Amino acid sequence: MSTSDQKVMQYLNEARATELALVRVLQSQIAMAPRGSYREGLERHLDETRDHAERVGNRLDELGDHGGPISGAVGILETVIGQVLALGKTPFDLLRGSGGEEKVLKNAKDACATEALEIASYTALERLAGSVGDDETARLAESIRADEERMLARVLREIPKLAEAVVGADVRGEPTYSVTTTGAADAVRDAGTRAKRTARQGRKVPGVARAEGRIKGAVASEQDLAIGRYDALTAEQIVGRLAELSQVDLAKVAAYERKHQKRSTVLGRIDSLQGNEPWPGYDELTADEVRAVLADGDDDRITQVRAYERAHKNRAGVLRAAERQAATA
Repeated sequence: MSTSDQKVMQYLNEARATELALVRVLQSQIAMAPRGSYREGLERHLDETRDHAERVGNRLDELGDHGGPISGAVGILETVIGQVLALGKTPFDLLRGSGGEEKVLKNAKDACATEALEIASYTALERLAGSVGDDETARLAESIRADEERMLARVLREIPKLAEAVVGADVRGEPTYSVTTTGAADAVRDAGTRAKRTARQGRKVPGVARAEGRIKGAVASEQDLAIGRYDALTAEQIVGRLAELSQVDLAKVAAYERKHQKRSTVLGRIDSLQGNEPWPGYDELTADEVRAVLADGDDDRITQVRAYERAHKNRAGVLRAAERQAATA
């Protein structure tokens, strides 16, 4: 295999990993967006993103990349996590803001940065491939870049309207929607399929949250941890705080602990708490947002939420909602 082919495949692998990471980011953004033109654009781009990943993967196969790191499960996991961190956001980080309107606006601003990154990546791939005579890869990169440019333009057109919604909600006290009108609720209301599909998609690469936390924890300082004044606390004090942490933060603390004091009581408790969330992004949802999803009455989802809540945050409102839904299911 020539050096030029290897370089083209390197850039294709990076592009594919970015698309795979972006699938999860878009799913989280859709979950917080209200019905309307912005969410429709996100849903359309989610389909495009899956198509981009498939097309790039097909091109890699055509070039003979059957045994590289992206082909192995470990390689896929590491590369996807690396690209998520390169994007600067994960689905768990995206669900934030003082209210629903502000969450959506912040996500839209992040989407602009992500689209700009993808445009730059495909521009580089297009020029690289063209320079070494790989016209087919260059045409592929040009086609996908055009999709990303259209998406960036669409998001930019939406931002003024999203900013006005923030003013209405946070300044004038006139919110434009509630969590029950967002994708978080619609995900399970649309015949109960979208949320299940999202959950399965998030679990296609096992251990994503744990791997992400390990990567972050390996370079974290005490100030980066979700437990304040970590180094000054006893093992018992830390153990008492662990149940409230997300899966990413649990893995992050575990990596930090192993790098420093290696206390078996702390590491053992973390090990007992680590596991899959009821669905991707669950740890960052408020109690109201979880209750909105539970309102669909999905038996499997109710069971998962009850078990996970009891082991972790143990929020009374969520557990009561789960009990009510279980009783009526």
